[in-house]
Amino acid sequence: MQRADSTAADASVPLPVNAVWRTIRSYVLWQHERGTLHYDIMVTLILLFIFLSPRVIDYNDKPIARNPHPTEVMVTTDADGRVFYQVSAGDISGGDDHSVREQLLRIIEPISGAVAIVSYEPVTDSKGRIEGYKVLVKRE
Repeated sequence: MQRADSTAADASVPLPVNAVWRTIRSYVLWQHERGTLHYDIMVTLILLFIFLSPRVIDYNDKPIARNPHPTEVMVTTDADGRVFYQVSAGDISGGDDHSVREQLLRIIEPISGAVAIVSYEPVTDSKGRIEGYKVLVKRE
């Protein structure tokens, strides 16, 4: 008979493990009022997870490496609304007039679409070296 009484007494005393699970369950179900100690603990745990988990967990969320356009092209307009493209001289290998026009067109068309080169002129520095080409285009 003593055994039955001792098991009844043991069942009424909450075990520490049950209390821990009840607390975890109350955190998951968000049962605590704002401003209480348990609420502050829940918020702190969430913030710790947000800020520390990327150091431990690999989320594979790296930004995509963007390859910049291999050429530097500056687009400007004048007062008449004409469009000029300035292409760096390093992007043009030189050659005759036809070769330079083809190279300029190959650089400008991906930016502007189908265009025709009306004229181009070299842009020089103070020593007379060619720094780039100023190209006037018109849409086709």
